[in-house]
Amino acid sequence: MSTDTEIRELAARWAAAEIAGDSAAMAEVTVDDFTMVGPAGFVLTREQWLHRYDGGRLVTHSLEWTDAQIRDYGDTAVSIGVHTQKASHEGSPVDGSFRVTHIAVRRDGAWKLAGLQLSPMAWRPPAV
Repeated sequence: MSTDTEIRELAARWAAAEIAGDSAAMAEVTVDDFTMVGPAGFVLTREQWLHRYDGGRLVTHSLEWTDAQIRDYGDTAVSIGVHTQKASHEGSPVDGSFRVTHIAVRRDGAWKLAGLQLSPMAWRPPAV
């Protein structure tokens, strides 16, 4: 199976875990020192990231990962795509589209997420 296919499958498992609010499934797709940089610049450790759904604080209704371009560097892969979500945090909507960078590493033959960074998509540059 190609790295491209494997990374897309990893992203599908991640997105399904987010929609389900399944912290155990999210733990399975990440390395121990996973880090997430949120759209407002905040940084979450893996433990903080895994516990976002505790008590219903975060609810993800839908999440799509599209337009992904994946680069393979051996045991590391970097993908840049678009993350579009419908979600709420503590009852307030946090819907949006974000440019997202996924960093994946191969550990014991399996791809795992090592990091995510989301940036708001406030505007698009003109076509060149």
